[in-house]
Amino acid sequence: MADNEPTPQSDAERIRLKRLAKLQSSVSASSTPSAASSGSSTPVPNTSAVASKPPSKPTSPPPAVALKPKASPAPRVSAPVMPTPVPTKKKTVPKLDLLQWEHEAIGSILKITLNARYKEEAEKTGHDLVWLKGLADELRSENIGGDDLEFLPVLASLPPEQTTFEFLVGAWKRLNATRSAVIKRGYTPAETQQALDRLTKVSDLIISYAGLTLQEPDMFPQPSGKPLGSEELIPPLLSSLPSLVPFFPPTPHPHHIPFCNRNLSRRFSPDGELDAVLSPTIRLLMYHPSLFRPEGLGGGDSGWRAVVSGLEALVGIKGIPEVITRMDEWCPADDSVDAANFEKVSLMGPLLRLGVFSREWPAIAQTYFTEPEKKTRNDVESSFASLRGTLKSLQSSLFQVFNAIVRAGPEPREAVLAYFARVIFLNHRRAGMQVDPDTVASDSFMVNLQSVLLRFAEPFMDAGYTKIDRIDPLFYAHSDKIKLGDETRIKATADEAQKWEEEHQNPNAGSPNFISNIFYLAIAMSHYGYLRTIQTYNGLPRQLEDIQRHLDFLQGNGSWRGTPLQARTEAAIKMVTLEKMKIQMQQMAFEAGLQEPELVFRCIGFTTFLSTWVIRQVDPMKKHPSPVVELPLPKEVPMSFRVLPEYIIEDIVDYFYFAVQASPEKFELAGKIELLTFVLTFLTSTWYIKNPFLKSKINDVLFMSIWGYGRERNGILGDLLNSHPMALKNLMPALMHFYIEVEQTGASSQFYDKFNARRNIAYILKVVWDNPTHRKALNEEAKNVDKFVRFVNLMINDVTYLMDESLSELTQIHNIQVEMDDQAAWNARSLEYRREREGTLRSLERHASGYTTLGRSTVELLKVFTAETKAPFMMPEIVDRLAAMLDYNLNALVGPKYQELKVREPDKLKFNPKTLLSDIIQVFLNLSDQGEFVKAVAGDGRSYSKELFERAAEIAVRRGIKTETEIEKLRLFVVKVEETKATIEAEEDLGEIPDEYLDPLMFTVMKDPVLLPSSRTIVDRSTIKSHLLSDTKDPFNRAPLTIDDVVPVPELKAQIEAFLAERKNKNTALDKTSEEIVHMDIS
Repeated sequence: MADNEPTPQSDAERIRLKRLAKLQSSVSASSTPSAASSGSSTPVPNTSAVASKPPSKPTSPPPAVALKPKASPAPRVSAPVMPTPVPTKKKTVPKLDLLQWEHEAIGSILKITLNARYKEEAEKTGHDLVWLKGLADELRSENIGGDDLEFLPVLASLPPEQTTFEFLVGAWKRLNATRSAVIKRGYTPAETQQALDRLTKVSDLIISYAGLTLQEPDMFPQPSGKPLGSEELIPPLLSSLPSLVPFFPPTPHPHHIPFCNRNLSRRFSPDGELDAVLSPTIRLLMYHPSLFRPEGLGGGDSGWRAVVSGLEALVGIKGIPEVITRMDEWCPADDSVDAANFEKVSLMGPLLRLGVFSREWPAIAQTYFTEPEKKTRNDVESSFASLRGTLKSLQSSLFQVFNAIVRAGPEPREAVLAYFARVIFLNHRRAGMQVDPDTVASDSFMVNLQSVLLRFAEPFMDAGYTKIDRIDPLFYAHSDKIKLGDETRIKATADEAQKWEEEHQNPNAGSPNFISNIFYLAIAMSHYGYLRTIQTYNGLPRQLEDIQRHLDFLQGNGSWRGTPLQARTEAAIKMVTLEKMKIQMQQMAFEAGLQEPELVFRCIGFTTFLSTWVIRQVDPMKKHPSPVVELPLPKEVPMSFRVLPEYIIEDIVDYFYFAVQASPEKFELAGKIELLTFVLTFLTSTWYIKNPFLKSKINDVLFMSIWGYGRERNGILGDLLNSHPMALKNLMPALMHFYIEVEQTGASSQFYDKFNARRNIAYILKVVWDNPTHRKALNEEAKNVDKFVRFVNLMINDVTYLMDESLSELTQIHNIQVEMDDQAAWNARSLEYRREREGTLRSLERHASGYTTLGRSTVELLKVFTAETKAPFMMPEIVDRLAAMLDYNLNALVGPKYQELKVREPDKLKFNPKTLLSDIIQVFLNLSDQGEFVKAVAGDGRSYSKELFERAAEIAVRRGIKTETEIEKLRLFVVKVEETKATIEAEEDLGEIPDEYLDPLMFTVMKDPVLLPSSRTIVDRSTIKSHLLSDTKDPFNRAPLTIDDVVPVPELKAQIEAFLAERKNKNTALDKTSEEIVHMDIS
């Protein structure tokens, strides 16, 4: 065909020609060959030609792609045959006929021939070869010969239905086969190199034209109805690696990558054109429809795996990671892209959002966990194993992709860090309350990113903490990747934090290192992502409880059956049951994702590392854990710690709280010591944390860590609490300190919060009480009288309140149950009344079980403490209140109204009257040898009676609660109380007492009156001292007050003493005048 002259073209056409010229010039630096006409009279398959100056519109089939050699005179060309490597060794080195080999190799690779006997050759090959008659004539006419391949155009034939790109892929495969054959043939090194040099030029041209056809497929004749250009790379990329490159070994190796990626990168990267060549393909791959199917990871075709496989192949090629991170879609910074859309429009988003959580992937829960109540545990575990295996595979591949990008160079690495930072910035609202999930990123997206960051963190989390000092403690001042904004700090105001950051900013300092970036980004990603997902999961049981209560309410006692309400009630029950099943399926899906073993292990590892780093920041020596920090910490809290975001401590505590319950067995490998150290550090030094709820949560973690699991009866930390030196030294002081501190948290719910915290403390003390080292530590603490007396006072306050509440509610439960037992009267009541009473009963049962549990644990604590140390309980401000509390509760258990405590299913309400009575009697026995206690019991005019103790002794014997020896000891105690009571009654017949001598709070005669400085009120010293044990404010005006502030009133004290002396002498000889004595009637 004759050359077609260019015609006026559009801008796009000119660009296309410019690219083509550049491709051609990269291969041929000499004169440009002219396109030859085939001139064939025989029908041939469609071909295409690319000359140095291509036509604007291809017309009739031109020569496709050509090498232009210096033609040798009339070469003899036979049908090209692929050289076959000969495995046997030959004594003589074969001689390479370079021209003949070259002719045959080019013909074989490009499926062309210059042989005039085309018909014969075509018949032999099934028309697989194309006779280029025009080119052969042109070469002969120009007398081109020699071995210069630069003059040989690349020629190709396109069989029917084959695209240009498909032809080039085939040519590339044949070229590789030819190269292998040459190497195996055994030619001399020089001859082998000459052959390989010629193949390299053919290779360069194939790659150049492959890049061109990917960008401008319309430049070549193409079959209709087939994907062209960038789309042609997608099917190979989505295939398994062996299918993609069939000439590689069956088992793909990471370095076995398709020529069209690796060589395109090498060819086009220097010219800066690789982005234009591969960006469209990358875009098509990353937004492949298989990633958006409703079944997600659970799809039968596993199309997402093909996308991941293709992406892993791409990022393993030099130059392509840079292309990916330069694309606009890599990290969209447009303000219109919000948190919810980012995972759909960012390049990695569609892969990262794959997961198992039911909100974004409901089909997975429906497929694997339908009808959850009917599934056996084996069925559930099988589903877990399947989903977790898939999830593990995905997360591993995601890390491999990000890791390959990070290792590609500084710019891609910075782009990856910017991507993580952008996700965190967009998702600040995930940490808020009542967040609309449609406005933030999905749980799957955030958890997968957390998994990637944890894998990045592994190299610097070595067991010896050798790299911990490479983490920049001033990161928040040195980097803008994480903007804290109005985040609450551990113990600093917003102004203090801003001032600190300004003081430590250094514009001349370099950016923080990669380790620091990953460390802080992982912390933030956990806070806004993984832990918020755990929070959602932890909220599901409460939803189930609410639904179950509603279901119980609807079902009632079945009296609605057979009434007009039956149809409506059954429909409501069905709807609520479906909602319950849906939440149960959600629970299982969350459990499958959140408790994937490797993810849990990495999270525990990172959390323990973070906890160690935090303690290192407060360690005055900055050396922890070598040596371990000394406790308690100094009173002065360093500002560098105070300004850290509070969520660092919060996240450590929250994850430990989750992990010790959900996966306690994972701590068997590592993490126990770090967990114990963290808990003891901040329970002994609570002034380092401002948030009272956070302190209480640390105590909760310790409590949950001693719950048994499997064969570990004492949980994760039970054995360590009884053996580790740090626990033996610091546990008892820490628990007593926090028992006192939790009395006043500053929160509106502090009155109720303290009971849960103290219940946990009581349980912990029960676990360690048999250890003599801990009991010795308690006695040491008791030497600090003021502190220990305050501790005892709070314990008595708790028992008083909790027992009163629990016994009161048990009485109400008893009354409702008695009412319901009278079926005739109960059924006569209206439906509304019965439902109201049933609701009240359920509410009372919930409250009573909590109060009885808390009350029992506190009484048990009182029992063991009074057995170990008695003196603090005999303080004037303690002993009377202790005696009154014990008498009152003994009266409730065995007194006239004890029958009102009988309820159905007491175990359900955690009510065990036998154990409670035994513990109360034991406290009496523990203190029975203390004179002050005997006097206090005798002076209790409200609840004490001899008959009460006799009744208690009788029940204790009959129920086998106490031994005969113990009962005898109790009877002797009552004898002493009775004697003391008689003495007190004789002494206290004081008659009318002036008001100024009475305590205004207790209305008893003051023994040591003191003046409160702010309210100017006079009270007895023991009264105000007892008050200050639980409340540090003046009871009359709420002004701050300490016992050191009170002012003695000696004048009033003297008056009271004189008054008491006078009244005690009344009606005796000392009370009569001398005259009366003289005239006394003695007859």
